[in-house]
Amino acid sequence: MDKMFLREYIIPNSVQGKCTIEEDIDVLGNKSKHMYMEGLFIQGSVRNANGRVYPTSEIATAVKTIQGQLDSNFSISGECDHPDDLKINVDRISHIITKMWMDGNDGYGRLKIVPTPMGQLIETLLKSGVKLGVSSRGSGNVDETTGVVSDFEIITVDIVASPSAPAAYPKAIYESLQNMKYGNRLLEDLKSMNLQTDPIAQRYLKTELLRFINELTI
Repeated sequence: MDKMFLREYIIPNSVQGKCTIEEDIDVLGNKSKHMYMEGLFIQGSVRNANGRVYPTSEIATAVKTIQGQLDSNFSISGECDHPDDLKINVDRISHIITKMWMDGNDGYGRLKIVPTPMGQLIETLLKSGVKLGVSSRGSGNVDETTGVVSDFEIITVDIVASPSAPAAYPKAIYESLQNMKYGNRLLEDLKSMNLQTDPIAQRYLKTELLRFINELTI
C-alpha cells in the first residue's frame, strides 16, 4: 500500500518566539550572519486539526532518522510554503534544517534561513513582524477509523504563513508575491541580485518587500 502525503501545520508563536541572528563561518572560512528559527515542529499523541494522531514512537523514529541524516552531513532543505507533493523545488528553498530532537511527546527542531530569494523574503517578513509558522511534510499510513499514523517519515519542514482560521490552509507567500503588482518582476530581480554583498540590492529588497507586506492579506 502506498503511503499518504502528510503535512501538519504548527502555530507561528511556537517557532517564531525563538528567532535569533548568529554569526557562522562558511566552508571558505568567511564569516556571515544568519537568522535561525527554533521550536516545535510536530506534536505527538494528540489528535490534530487534520484528525490525525501521531504516536510518540512514530515521531521519535522519524526525528531520529532526520538527525541521523544531518549527522552524516546530509543537507535537508525546506521551502517558503510547500507544494502538494514531496519534491523539493530548488527555486523555493528558504532554509535548511540543522537539528531535530524529541522533547516529551513532540518533535522539535532548528532551521537556518539561507540567503536565497525565498530565504531573504522569509527573513524580511519575520523582521517586519509577519507571523510565520512551520509545516512538516512527510508520508505515512493513516488508519481510516482511528486516524492513527504509522510508518511515518519526515521529508522536510517548510515555513508557512499563519492561516486566518485554525482549519484554513496557509496562504502561499510565493503565490501571493506572484499575484501582487510587480511581483513577478521582483522575483526575477531577486534571482539576479547579490543580496549578501550589494547594499543597493538589499535596500531594493527591503523597499519592495515592505510594499508586498502592505498588500498581503493573511
